[in-house]
Order: sequence, then structure tokens, then C-alpha cells
Amino acid sequence: MTGCTTPSDALLSFEALQEGVLIKRYKRFLADVELSSGEVITAHCANTGPMTGVLLPGQRVRLRYAPSPKRKLAWTWEQAEVPGADQEPCWVGINTALPNRLIRATIEAGCLEGQLGPIARIRAEVAYGENKRSRIDLLLTPADSNPDQRPIYLEVKNTTWTDGTTALFPDTVTERGQKHLVELMGVLPDARAVLVPCLSRPDVTVFAPGDSADPRYGELFREALQAGVEVLPCCFRFLPDRILWEGVRPLKQL
Repeated sequence: MTGCTTPSDALLSFEALQEGVLIKRYKRFLADVELSSGEVITAHCANTGPMTGVLLPGQRVRLRYAPSPKRKLAWTWEQAEVPGADQEPCWVGINTALPNRLIRATIEAGCLEGQLGPIARIRAEVAYGENKRSRIDLLLTPADSNPDQRPIYLEVKNTTWTDGTTALFPDTVTERGQKHLVELMGVLPDARAVLVPCLSRPDVTVFAPGDSADPRYGELFREALQAGVEVLPCCFRFLPDRILWEGVRPLKQL
């Protein structure tokens, strides 16, 4: 797991998404979109949160078409165009089912080797926490050459809300997110605990907790930092047929 991609290389590639215009999102999981052909379709919206700042009826969106007998809807809403920090158009990844896969690809490409050290194995959704009732997004096993042989518990958070060039998470009260911070602190010091805000837009330069949306999360975030939880905000650029690595962004001075 070495040899990180350059900015021009894709971490993930896929069949080109189709474009349309968002009419509305409703019932949390559904979005009506008018395709360039004029046809109006209903797409699955995996992001059930408020989507603060990135839910704009009339905006351009990109959709994945994947009909299947196992799916009620053939279309999935993947990306949304918003005014970026410089007011230039900016594409944002809004599918909350994608970040775990994207961060795994980032680690496998070696893009986080400087922060995590060489990694031998990645396991997903491993039970941990009190009475093993939670599941960590990714559990990393260090390679023999890694100077720190502790296992690495890594939690991923899709991050799309911004204030200028500052990426913020969460954009609403998240008791689940609060619990994850507590459980990350719980694996210390026998293991490493890493929080990865997946910055799903390229126009941000720093990361901070969304204190105004969830003050308790902000308090726990600072407590976690003090306890030794590592935070690696990973930034990406979203194109119609691929996702590019933009690097690790620093924490804003808290």
C-alpha cells in the first residue's frame, strides 16, 4: 500500500454520471430530477441529513443509473453543484454511502502512509465499543515495517457543510456522532483512534467541528483531541467519472 496517486490520478473511477436539475428532495430518501432529455425521474438520496448549504432546488446534479431487480429506484443522486468558496461552481459528493469506500481507496493508494504508516490489512465494520455494540468503519492492521504496531480504529464522516473555506461537521445534532467520539477515546491508549472527515468538495482549506449545529459534538471533539484521537481531514474533487485526491487539510485553530 504505497505510491499515492498524483492529483491527476483517480482514486475511484466509474461509468460517467448523468446530469440533470434538482426539482426537490422529499421524504428524506427521494429526489425528483429533470434530466437533460426533459424526463423527470425519482432518484434515491442516500444523504438523509439536512444537507445544509448543498440542497438547492434548481441546481445541477449528477446521477448514477443502475437498474436492478433488487432496487426500487434505478437512479441514485451522487453529486450536486453549488457555489464554491470563491463563488465559482463546485461539485460536492453527497452520497453518504461512498466515503468509507473512498477513504479505503485512499489508504490503499498510500496517500495516508505519512500519517498512518504502512498498512498490511483493512477490515470494514468491525464490532467494538461497549459490549461490542458499535462497528468501526475501518480497522487497520499495521504492516511489520510500521513503527507503531497498535491497531488503528478509523471512523469516517462525510463532510459537505462549509463556512467560507472551512469545512464543518456535523451540520445537525448527531448523537450517533457524539457516541463515536466517546468510543474512539475508549480504544486509547492500546490502539490508535483516527477520525477522518471526508471533505467531499475541493474548495475547503481547513476543518473545524460544527459547533453552532451541535455544541456537544464540539465539546467532545476537543476532549477527543486532548485524549489523543487523531483527526485527518481528507479532501477530494468530484468529476463526472472519477474522484481525485486533493490532500489532507489542517485543523482550524480551535
